[in-house]
Amino acid sequence: MPHLTDTHTHLYDVQFDPDNLEMVNRAISRDVKHLLLPNVDLSTIDGMLELCKQFPENVFPMMGLHPCNVSEDWENEMQLIEEYLRHSHYLAVGEIGLDLYWDKSTFDRQRSAFVYQMMLAKELHLPVSIHSRDATAECIALIEQHQLFTGGVFHCWGGTLPQAQKVIEMGFYLGIGGVLTFKNAEVSTILKDISLDHLVLETDAPYLAPMPYRGKRNESSYIVEVATKLAEIKNVTLAEVAEKTSANAEDIFKIQHYINTR
Repeated sequence: MPHLTDTHTHLYDVQFDPDNLEMVNRAISRDVKHLLLPNVDLSTIDGMLELCKQFPENVFPMMGLHPCNVSEDWENEMQLIEEYLRHSHYLAVGEIGLDLYWDKSTFDRQRSAFVYQMMLAKELHLPVSIHSRDATAECIALIEQHQLFTGGVFHCWGGTLPQAQKVIEMGFYLGIGGVLTFKNAEVSTILKDISLDHLVLETDAPYLAPMPYRGKRNESSYIVEVATKLAEIKNVTLAEVAEKTSANAEDIFKIQHYINTR
């Protein structure tokens, strides 16, 4: 079977401290060949880069500031993150975006940080990994307002069908994870009208574990369950899902080019 690609997984999270190496090897043993790590803030960079160093053919970093971690001092933190992006090699700018689920009071600085990082991605010719929890419309509006058509992924897709069509029209892909396997998940209905040409797979581990692991710590090997559910919805084989979604991930993130030129 063609390999799978987990386009969004936080393998450096403290929840993986006891067994992170074993967890990566479990994913690789299930043909999850490429695992892409979005950064969260300054505190996660060292752990992320160390894991990438230990699995140079399989685990690859992004660099960005997560919207839930945009503090009052975000501009100073952003200076350091920008230095990493300008002077080292990363697949993408991420995880960036907007989150109106946890704390609406920080929206103004979230918005400023998002636009700044999108502009940086555009300048550096890098794709982005966008977090848009309860804020898909706001993310779309800012991208259009500032003409920030960088390409990349709207991670953990949770928007409507018209929003999905708009995002695709703007040159972005939809990241599909464990929520797809939940009973009565709205995203399963939306995906009936979206071609595999516009989808990538992800886990967002350690969060959002798919069935039958829901409520437990998620890990990248569980992406097989997501791929299996997507194959069922699209009435294609698991191999077709693996081949197409991994090809899409390659088109977005240029993984092989990264391996060859780092």
